[in-house]
Amino acid sequence: MIAPVTDIIAAIATAQGRAGIGVVRVSGPALAELARAVLGRLPAPRHATRATFRDASGAAIDDGIALYFPGPHSYTGEDVLELHGHGGQVVQRMLLARCVELGARLAEPGEFTRRAFLNDKLDLAQAEAVADVIEAATDAAARCAVRTLRGEFSDAVHALVAQLVELRALVEATLDFPEEEIDPLERADARRRLDELRDSLDQALGRARQGSLLRAGVHVVLAGQPNVGKSSLLNRFAGEELAIVTPVPGTTRDTVRQAIQIEGVPLNIVDTAGLRESQDEVERLGIARTWSEIERADLVLLVVDARAGETAADEAIVARLPVRLPRVVVHNKIDLADLAPHAESRAEGIHVFVSAKTGEGVELLGRTLLEQAGWTHAAEESVFMARERHLVALRRAAERLAAADGVFAQAELFAEELRLAQSDLSEITGEFTADDLLGEIFSRFCIGK
Repeated sequence: MIAPVTDIIAAIATAQGRAGIGVVRVSGPALAELARAVLGRLPAPRHATRATFRDASGAAIDDGIALYFPGPHSYTGEDVLELHGHGGQVVQRMLLARCVELGARLAEPGEFTRRAFLNDKLDLAQAEAVADVIEAATDAAARCAVRTLRGEFSDAVHALVAQLVELRALVEATLDFPEEEIDPLERADARRRLDELRDSLDQALGRARQGSLLRAGVHVVLAGQPNVGKSSLLNRFAGEELAIVTPVPGTTRDTVRQAIQIEGVPLNIVDTAGLRESQDEVERLGIARTWSEIERADLVLLVVDARAGETAADEAIVARLPVRLPRVVVHNKIDLADLAPHAESRAEGIHVFVSAKTGEGVELLGRTLLEQAGWTHAAEESVFMARERHLVALRRAAERLAAADGVFAQAELFAEELRLAQSDLSEITGEFTADDLLGEIFSRFCIGK
């Protein structure tokens, strides 16, 4: 059981650095005394009040706006006081120190949002979406995170749980009254409900996978022999000259990274040293780093020279790639090979023909890259902002329902698999969540949020 919160927390809620406005946020039970000590009076609830912020001697620390939100109608569900002053770090630290002097303690990372969760102002999926809104790397990711914060993902999970509860009630009735003969129509209805539930869960999992791509992005590594145009391709994706390009093989000795976005999906493109046998110690270190990057990649673009096609050296590289790592073979320099940009689906994978120099086929490559990473061009409005733990919970629930299907005729086992599936889904919104998991989740938030 989680102990009730009785202390007051305070933090600077704005980012470090110079700014026009800085905010010190305070939350806890009964803030009236602290507010009067700092402001000279308790501000009217939910009204911006001009005030002078004062120290213990009555001297002015700053002049600004105070906002008071009495609990439970506040972000945390407790009394919340926000002091909006000038954005200088010294002034904000002085004001924070004054709040600590009056009995508050410094907030831990994510503690305001954790209190909002504990006080039922947000469920756990919504609370995590707060951090996702702050950290969103693209417009699409930000919009998706806001929808999750507003509860769309949670609503979908609750709908699945409601379906599960109805099905469990039907099954439990057969266990509670074993002497009653079960109507075949009721048994058929249980089968129908299970099938519908599995379909709904599969749809939710698909939407969550899409949101996971928007949140985490795709780690893409450009690999291949020296002088096939990897750096030119990186520059084309980035729209600027990031990597040095020369006709000399082995020019790239270290990794070069660039964050881009395609259709709102963030991608981290990594250019690497060309893969070949070398006696040059520096180049060998670069090649070792290339293989290290490949091990961490979500997708590899194997770049080859379109004039020569795939050579024995390219096939040797493919043989060393991780078996389950998605890859696209990029035939570069089609402008020199008199080839048109196009994509081919072959037995060993997708091949895309491009010219990094002219840009021909690069847009096609971008779309192919997203498809291989798992992006299905779904309507943005249907995507949930999901984290890995959400995907794990949804997959476990799907496995439970598959197992339930296998023991459909055994009511006790069937009911148990349904119960476990419901428990898995409830972890997403935090209805069944261990304290240590909460600590891990909120420790990754910024202080002041």
